[in-house]
Amino acid sequence: MLTFFTMGFVDMVGIATNYIKADFALSDTIANGLTSMVFVWFLICSVPTSALMNKIGQRRTVLLSLAVTFASLLLPLIHYSLASMTIAFTLLGIGNVLMQVSLNPLLSNLVSEKKLASTMTFGQFIKAIASLLAPVLAAKMALIFGDWKMLYLLFLAINLLSALWLWFTKIEEPQKEGSQRVSIISTFKMLGDKQLFLLFIGLMCHVVIDVGTNVSAPKILMEKLGVGLSQAGIATSIYFLFRVSGCILGSSILSKCSHKVFFYLSVSCISLGVLGLYIFGSMVPLYACFALIGFGNSNIYPMIFSKALLSRPQQKNATSGLMTMGVFGGTVFPFLMGVTSDALHSQVGVVLVLSACVLYLWSMVIKRRSVI
Repeated sequence: MLTFFTMGFVDMVGIATNYIKADFALSDTIANGLTSMVFVWFLICSVPTSALMNKIGQRRTVLLSLAVTFASLLLPLIHYSLASMTIAFTLLGIGNVLMQVSLNPLLSNLVSEKKLASTMTFGQFIKAIASLLAPVLAAKMALIFGDWKMLYLLFLAINLLSALWLWFTKIEEPQKEGSQRVSIISTFKMLGDKQLFLLFIGLMCHVVIDVGTNVSAPKILMEKLGVGLSQAGIATSIYFLFRVSGCILGSSILSKCSHKVFFYLSVSCISLGVLGLYIFGSMVPLYACFALIGFGNSNIYPMIFSKALLSRPQQKNATSGLMTMGVFGGTVFPFLMGVTSDALHSQVGVVLVLSACVLYLWSMVIKRRSVI
């Protein structure tokens, strides 16, 4: 669970991008392109990581991810420039890929199949705490120390604690998937499974909504209300606050309730929130929209990911790598959001992309043969 908290460090890319944009006077396209430097590695490294995990084990892969994350947090403290932040975001992305591919299968060794989705949701709750704290702590660090990057120093210490704790913790892992050798080609072939493919696209849409809201919520407030970044950054905190609340509720409900019913409720909340972003132009209703999106999106990831893992119980490493690759949606679409916003001279471009993702999530449950 502490490592799930460390996994949440990747979400500070949202508030960090806004500070970097202001510090270096960047356009939306270039600023959102920085976000791509985090998430492009989910496309490149996810499947190779599953092969690596099959060789060195899940626990060692998680430890490697913590080492790479440590380097990504240390670099901005040593030197702050656009180039160094690009490298730091790259390392943060690679470390997070290693972590997300290996941590969920490692968790599956500790809980029963019936409790996997709810336990993963609890892990997402822990992760969301880090996501929630990042904008608040960045603002506090800027106020107290005059430097928002002191946030990196705090997260660096937590990352080190997590690595040391896991280093001295022994976890029984299943035998390697030797009979089902994990390779890049064989893993990609798994996308031929229609259900797995649809789950893969659904997970990608979840990430687009998550990253898009994280990065763009302050911009939407600044455009609609004319407030400054420090005040607008509260929108990101509200989004993650309700993600935390949703995870707390979901960890209990998913162990008792139909996943399909809860998926309906979750997508309904996201839909209402996105619709409100078109309609409202005052602070409280807009905060409510971000709250609805955060609450609804909080449980989409564990429902889709656990469904995928349980559909291929003998190939958890490969399935985890394949599904984690879906996070690369956070690469393409934030950049597309930036281009669309610049072209329309409005954050409406962001909301249009979010709307397309919501429509796909609805298609996962309203079609005749639901995949959830």
